[in-house]
Amino acid sequence: MNAKSPSTPSSWVDPDDAPELTDDDFERGVWRVGERVVTPEEGKAAMGAMAQAARRGRPKAEVTKEPVKLRLDADVLTALRASGEGWQTRINETLRASLRLAGRL
Repeated sequence: MNAKSPSTPSSWVDPDDAPELTDDDFERGVWRVGERVVTPEEGKAAMGAMAQAARRGRPKAEVTKEPVKLRLDADVLTALRASGEGWQTRINETLRASLRLAGRL
């Protein structure tokens, strides 16, 4: 069948056509967490917790680190990597201990 089917009316409504929500609208609203009705205070606390949980990625560290390019001898690098996961953290700790011994940190 090659006949063009008749156009159907669109059921989509532009969200920009929605009325502006007022403070009164929010006062009349009901707060729910899942199926449970809660007080506005509990609802706001739940929203804050959800916003916190929705953050993507690793949490920010208290002490941030700076990426550097460091040239090491191949045998040293091989030995460090062979020590397993966390070798970069261990080399950082080793350097810190060395600086403390030298009185520079």
